[in-house]
Amino acid sequence: MERPLRVKAKKARVLHTKKRLLKLKRKEELSHNVRYIGKVPVEIVMDRDFVRVGQTDSLATLIALLRDDESSAVVVDESGKLVGFVTMKDILHLFAPPRHHSVVGLSLLKRYARNRATLVEDVMVTRPITVRASDTLGHAIGVMLESGKHHLPVVDDENRVVGLLEVKDIIRLIRLVSL
Repeated sequence: MERPLRVKAKKARVLHTKKRLLKLKRKEELSHNVRYIGKVPVEIVMDRDFVRVGQTDSLATLIALLRDDESSAVVVDESGKLVGFVTMKDILHLFAPPRHHSVVGLSLLKRYARNRATLVEDVMVTRPITVRASDTLGHAIGVMLESGKHHLPVVDDENRVVGLLEVKDIIRLIRLVSL
């Protein structure tokens, strides 16, 4: 009777050891993949098809362009140089209720009326955080984590926008290398 218990205990230890070895192997593979991801240039992962608007475009035009999975827009001048950046969160700030416990009245109505005439330059971030196409994803991820930004315009040496890097682009790469 004692012998079958010892055999079961030994089998359990062997199974436990095999599971630990598999976990260590997976962890090592994932660690390798993470190191690989950090060395990938931004230009390989960035989105080259993104929303571009001018600073004098209307907010209505911008909102019409933000469809499907688009959640941000790059504001450029005539030569394609970066002058600002707008996310859906920036747009939402316009429609947020007042923080004070004021009664809905004329001032709130004026605010919403003003929004219909709002231009992109009234909403955009004027000095967005950027990365370069030659930067590594490791650097870009660090910038995103430090700044709390989910979207980064990618610029060249003349500050022309060449792409847009979003968290979803990085996650897509992680999915590919994790298979």
